[in-house]
Amino acid sequence: MQLPIYNERHVAERLIEACALLDYPPDKLQIQVLDDSTDDTVAIVDRCVAYWRSQGRSIVAVRRPTRAGYKAGALAYALPSATGDFIAVFDADFRPATDFLRRTIPHFCAPGSEEVGFVQARWGHLNRDYSWLTASQALALDGHFAVEQAGRQAAGCLFGFNGSGGVWRRTCIEDARTGGWQTDTLCEDLDLSYRAQLAGWRPLYLNEVVAPAEIPPQLNAYKRQQFRWAKGSIQTLRKLGGRVWR
Repeated sequence: MQLPIYNERHVAERLIEACALLDYPPDKLQIQVLDDSTDDTVAIVDRCVAYWRSQGRSIVAVRRPTRAGYKAGALAYALPSATGDFIAVFDADFRPATDFLRRTIPHFCAPGSEEVGFVQARWGHLNRDYSWLTASQALALDGHFAVEQAGRQAAGCLFGFNGSGGVWRRTCIEDARTGGWQTDTLCEDLDLSYRAQLAGWRPLYLNEVVAPAEIPPQLNAYKRQQFRWAKGSIQTLRKLGGRVWR
């Protein structure tokens, strides 16, 4: 598992604990906390990693000399030292259910699943009822997952990895045709998932598997998130639009 974190003092411990408590054989689960933090999150991560390591978990904090490439850079930097064949990714505001891996990993191992490159779960909303803003975001995201993602899959269309709450087949990321994590867009998740599908890998959306997360509760945070998503999507369109159209 890879957990990219940057200055997330309020939620880092919750995320690490949730991942450490996953119902999965400990000898088959490695947790990499990709900590690019510059505040007291560093101390929180170190304390959590030390505790869960003392409990028998395979968990490490991975830190880089610089934040080059931001999230995509962190994911790419840590991948060579990852030990697993499948890479689950969770952002700091997520809290995966204990059965998440048991409900996703089998989809890579079933007969005929050799070309499944990534599995995406539906996002849940921990703070849906906090305010009208979070309720509105939850409604929009529910539509995106239950209608758009499910519809694209049913129609055999390309669809994107949502950046968190999903699992990648490692060989898909490392496939030379796919090109791995790249840092030239703000939506590294959309970029990689489209390149993987153009290379022949197959995506799988699981509407019945829910990955709970917090929605931005403040308007400014929501605006920043939407700006990143919009800009990154446009960058990906410019980068891959021609190949997708063909």
